[in-house]
Amino acid sequence: MHVLFVEPAFPRNQMHFVRALHSVGAAVTAIGETPVDALPAQLKSWLTGYEQVRSVTHEPSLEEAVRRVQARGWVDRLEGTVEAHMMPIAHVRERCTIPGTSTRTTFLCRDKPAMKEVLREADVPCAQSTGAHSADEVREFAARIGYPLILKPSDAAGAAGTYRVDDDEQLEQAIRTTQVDRGRPIAVEEFIEGHEGFYDTLMCNGEVVHEFACHYYPGVLEAMRTRWISPQIVTTNRVESDTYDEVRRLGKRVADVLGIETSATHMEWFFGPKGLKFSEIGCRPPGVRVWDLYGAANDLDLYEEWAKLLVHGRTDKHASRRYAAGMVALRPDRDGTIASYQGTEELQRKFGPYVLDTHFPSPGTRTQGVDGGYMANAWVRMRHPDFDELRHMLDWVGENVKVLAR
Repeated sequence: MHVLFVEPAFPRNQMHFVRALHSVGAAVTAIGETPVDALPAQLKSWLTGYEQVRSVTHEPSLEEAVRRVQARGWVDRLEGTVEAHMMPIAHVRERCTIPGTSTRTTFLCRDKPAMKEVLREADVPCAQSTGAHSADEVREFAARIGYPLILKPSDAAGAAGTYRVDDDEQLEQAIRTTQVDRGRPIAVEEFIEGHEGFYDTLMCNGEVVHEFACHYYPGVLEAMRTRWISPQIVTTNRVESDTYDEVRRLGKRVADVLGIETSATHMEWFFGPKGLKFSEIGCRPPGVRVWDLYGAANDLDLYEEWAKLLVHGRTDKHASRRYAAGMVALRPDRDGTIASYQGTEELQRKFGPYVLDTHFPSPGTRTQGVDGGYMANAWVRMRHPDFDELRHMLDWVGENVKVLAR
């Protein structure tokens, strides 16, 4: 099989998708923005060919590159794994008659208001929401639904550009910040109170082959706005228990309604006083290297599993569920440059066998803002056979390992 893979060099873990495709026997031609001479030697060793474009999100350039490759030989798949690349790839895939996730499915997984409208029509429990292109549309929705509300760019991923508003004053500020008053399209929805998590799969021909569930502690909006919090993402090894049946059914129902066939998926959900509610789904892997956690917890190489399903339509491996795994993000006490750390030696003494890896930028490194994400500064990743014990360990790290800045 000959697979075209979009953007193999950035972000850094993209090369693992190329590695995996090569390891399962695919010929891989990559399309990216980096000059071929600047690609790592190991990455180049996995490639059959390479096409440089000025931007992988510029559809004419991407299509020209694909057609150049097609002129040299048959292409079986055109794939990418980055949220911002999904729609251009789908359009080019369709125009070049290459099999894969449809434009309709990709659009519905990118446009939050359209996604939820389709799912509500299929009786999937979602927050009330709408798409807005003007300030008046936002105000009308607020008057009808009430506060609190969430405002978010329609095509954003994760918590990027997301704002919670609790009153008219905050609403007007968010309208200006999101630029919906200048015609920028946004999604507006009711805020759902409750615990926040996500459900991820690898799917093949519409069937779930691998599945995983994760929890946020605390929810993403709070985590990305509050410096003193050391937020956690934790994947459970209990996803096959009855506790997660409703989440698993919800995920499969959403995938069926949206027409997801052979792909990775990443679905966010809430559970609270109003029950289990769907939040959003992406037709791609999760961010912040969560696949590393899944692999370490389940004795799997998720990149190879993805490649097997794409290339061969099957796999012979199952998730072991031996461990729960998680990460805790550690924020500097202020913006500036990193001066020192506290508690790192005690961390290794207490929990060394359970530590997967750590990232402590060297003193003198510029800090990144609280809203920079879970891997913006320091972090620790761990695993343990018992989910509750893992939570205790991650809590200890968040409370006792300090990043001091100046």
